[in-house]
Amino acid sequence: MQEFFDAGERIGVLTTQPLDRVLDYRAPEGGCFLGAFVEVPLGPRKVLGVVWGPGAGDFDASKLRAVLRVLDAPPMREEMRVFLEKAGAYTLTPMAAMLRLATRAPGLGDPPSMRKVYRLGEGEAPRMTDARRRVLEAAAEMGGLSLTLKELADAAGVTSSVVKGLVKSGAIREEESPRDTPFPRLDPEYGGKDLTDDQAGAAAVLSEGVRSGRYGTTLLKGVTGSGKTEVYLEAVAECLRAGRQALVLLPEIALSGEFLQRLEARFGARPAEWHSGVTMTERRRVWRMIGEGRAQVVVGARSALFLPFQNLGLIVVDEEHDTSYKQEEGVLYNARDMAVLRASILGAQVVLASATPSLESWVNADLGKYKRLVLTSRFGPAVMPEMKPIDMRSQELASNRWISPRLATAVKQRMERKEQALLFINRRGYAPVTLCRACGMQIGCDHCDARMVEHRFLKRLVCHQCGESKPMPEVCPSCEVEGKLAAVGPGVERLAEEAQELFPDARIAVLSSDLYGTARELKAHIESIAMGGADIIIGTQLVAKGHNFPLLTLVGVIDSDLGLQGSDLRAAERTFQLMRQVAGRAGRAEKPGQALLQTYQPEHPVIRGILAGDEEAFWRAEADERRIGGMPPFGRLAAIILSGTEPQELFDIGNWLARNDGPLRRVDAQVYGPAPAPIARVRGRHRVRMLVRGPKEVMLQNALTDWTRPVKLKGETRIAIDIDPQSFF
Repeated sequence: MQEFFDAGERIGVLTTQPLDRVLDYRAPEGGCFLGAFVEVPLGPRKVLGVVWGPGAGDFDASKLRAVLRVLDAPPMREEMRVFLEKAGAYTLTPMAAMLRLATRAPGLGDPPSMRKVYRLGEGEAPRMTDARRRVLEAAAEMGGLSLTLKELADAAGVTSSVVKGLVKSGAIREEESPRDTPFPRLDPEYGGKDLTDDQAGAAAVLSEGVRSGRYGTTLLKGVTGSGKTEVYLEAVAECLRAGRQALVLLPEIALSGEFLQRLEARFGARPAEWHSGVTMTERRRVWRMIGEGRAQVVVGARSALFLPFQNLGLIVVDEEHDTSYKQEEGVLYNARDMAVLRASILGAQVVLASATPSLESWVNADLGKYKRLVLTSRFGPAVMPEMKPIDMRSQELASNRWISPRLATAVKQRMERKEQALLFINRRGYAPVTLCRACGMQIGCDHCDARMVEHRFLKRLVCHQCGESKPMPEVCPSCEVEGKLAAVGPGVERLAEEAQELFPDARIAVLSSDLYGTARELKAHIESIAMGGADIIIGTQLVAKGHNFPLLTLVGVIDSDLGLQGSDLRAAERTFQLMRQVAGRAGRAEKPGQALLQTYQPEHPVIRGILAGDEEAFWRAEADERRIGGMPPFGRLAAIILSGTEPQELFDIGNWLARNDGPLRRVDAQVYGPAPAPIARVRGRHRVRMLVRGPKEVMLQNALTDWTRPVKLKGETRIAIDIDPQSFF
């Protein structure tokens, strides 16, 4: 394909605007390269685009408008353009939306901007005060490195005016510095640890894959605490030695702080970060430095997959089974699958790391599509916790209590030994339902068909679908009777209240994502708990993800049966993963751990599988069940979500599609529905769902496109197609 276009030549530009085609323009003065980021006129506006190839030639050349300017950014590489096209084709996403994913940084075309930075000067403070002394000490500790005004003031614990006062005397120097500075070089030889034979063998296999320079995917499976991170960091080190870039994806932004510290300890410097908590200024810097090859390692959320890497050699997907890798709004994609796609285009290695892998990855490893490496024991003296059920049918328990006598006794024993206990329930807030005992009404959201959840710490009711909140009412909104509203069922806040009554001397910490305003607050709280700042931890699934509490020796799961209800085909898999992950928090140091699972169904196959610890048997049984039903990963699914303001219109469209399913039948696919979504109204919009199931060997995308093409949508009505759906709400 043509790599350079001379001035005035017809070129095709893909813009980030919601258009269904590449637009023709004239190349600007001086010409432009294929893949160049450009600014082009579109109507009265100036919009961002990428030179996608030669123009189509179906537009009068004399009417073509010229590209306004070529942006000061490295051109988009061919592999990135191919990746966006293939990802868009697989997920049935318009290319403009795919390009927006790849340009999520502000001011990409702006010239390098400057900012004021501060460092230790050569002058002397005219009058030394305690505050000024702290500023000078903080600056000296940085060894000549520069800091922003806020960074220096925060490090010294003073106001910015103290720093500015020292600038006048020359004791602190104020300088202009570019904002987009390269990231410090990482040293692969800096902080390597001694590995066990188990770990060293796995690390050698991963490193050999990186050295090969070819594509390959490896499932790195190991019990919680087995040192998977140290193993794949050796593959990152090998990537650095080869002069290539590495990407590590994490499922939760809350995990990034602790993880970045581990990488800094291993490689001597901090890598780049990419997630929603990063400032816009830092986003721009990360995007540009990656594109220029001046950021070697990126730690990020799922959207980091769309960064403009120049020489990507390794993608690690940590906790690869985690459902947060699936983007559920906008562009619907699974970051785990897209990581494999991008690596296959690049000739890079993928490491899928998990103690409880997804069934899809387990089957791919079982079939030989992926390599499989297994770490069978915990690192150092730690051993896996003993797992036992508590049959709740035999426990004497009041109707408004959820901690069984047997679990309470075990918690008291841990407290006497100065150890920590974790009580786990996967429900945020105080209670999932607020019921009027006079008229029976359950308080729901005004904009969704979902019940509002009481958050007593906030003194509000919150909808977990749309985020709407309102003060806790004194009277029933329906019958207006006062004093009859009752909380039904437990959440973490109610469990904390019960624990405080049962253990009045205990220091109790609640870990739930909605209780912390920032990731920094959450990180500080987790660090405090890990240092022994709590006796009892009460948490949601947030605690199951990678946190290490050395003093934690008991995990009590309050409602092990919670995830087993409903028709979700992944209910058993997710319950198994979550219970194993939560139980794995116990006994990660020298002291042995125990996990107690409260259940009303101890004979349930999933509960038996969790307790037996025979993971291979569980996965094999689950795989056999899916195979018989033709369900993923042995069949293909696509969800069709119709949404709009008029429910009857949605059902009319759905029924028309169900009657005219010829394109689907031609590829042996079946359509189910239409039916109201389990939560039929979200944010004021009604939702109707359909499900398409097809054979494994058939790609459904073309058939789905042909099937839905005749549908003409009016007004606010929308249709979304979710390939490989993960949730069915």
